[in-house]
Amino acid sequence: MTVIEAKVHRSSARNARLAFVLTAVIVGLLSAVVAASSIHPILAVFVGALIGVPTGGLAWVLVRIWPVIRLLWWWSTEIVLSVLLLTFWVQLADHTSTVVTLLVVALVVGVPAAIPTIRRQVIAWTWCLVVRHRLRVCFAQFIIANQSGSLPLILWARPTPVGERVWVYLRPGLSMADLEGRLDKIAVTCHASTALVERASDGNAAYLRFDIKRREVLTAQVNSPLVDVINPDTPTADRPTPVIPTALDLPDVDAPTITLPAQPKKPATTANGSKPAASSAPDAEDVSDWI
Repeated sequence: MTVIEAKVHRSSARNARLAFVLTAVIVGLLSAVVAASSIHPILAVFVGALIGVPTGGLAWVLVRIWPVIRLLWWWSTEIVLSVLLLTFWVQLADHTSTVVTLLVVALVVGVPAAIPTIRRQVIAWTWCLVVRHRLRVCFAQFIIANQSGSLPLILWARPTPVGERVWVYLRPGLSMADLEGRLDKIAVTCHASTALVERASDGNAAYLRFDIKRREVLTAQVNSPLVDVINPDTPTADRPTPVIPTALDLPDVDAPTITLPAQPKKPATTANGSKPAASSAPDAEDVSDWI
């Protein structure tokens, strides 16, 4: 089983060498400059090398083991719970008899399983642990967008009435828009019905919040206390149904009376059968008498 992928291994080795060189050179030069004020410059160079090389080696170790530290962070909750349970079992077995040990274990396991409220809380927090790992697997499969192989940081998860809520901090090369088109695949990976993502901070676009939904709480039936307040002997009253006209009856509508303006009478024809010409001005001469 591959714990650290080859791409991440090569990337950490390259970054470790770069961190060693930069740290050794910068710390060595600064130490030599400070030491040159009190000792000979040649001796100051040796003092700077003696300080810079170990400091660069420490930086190399930290960068080189960063994939392992990140893996321990991913499984930190499970590791802490396993250590606590194992310590509890060892201390209980050493200080009690076998019968008492089995009885205590039965009570510790059986009481949460028998009480519905505690059982639901345990299952909800267990799903939170599962979702953190499922999101990491999902990111490793299709959301790695940079060349260094760095994954988003999955910070914390807590149960909600419909599922789980997970806070994630994105690394460079990934944005919220890249995740919105893959929410259906994230829901499939987390064994949920739907998945939503939104920004968890107004000032930081890399800080996101995932809502993993497994069930719908709005479909449940809620008993209303108003049923007990109503008197069952109250008679029911029939409400009259208003008459709503479905069509317009045209004979019942009064037609409006329209009065047209009087038209001027047309002048009669002349003796020779021609029509008199209309005068364009009031004092114009009538030429009909000359024809």
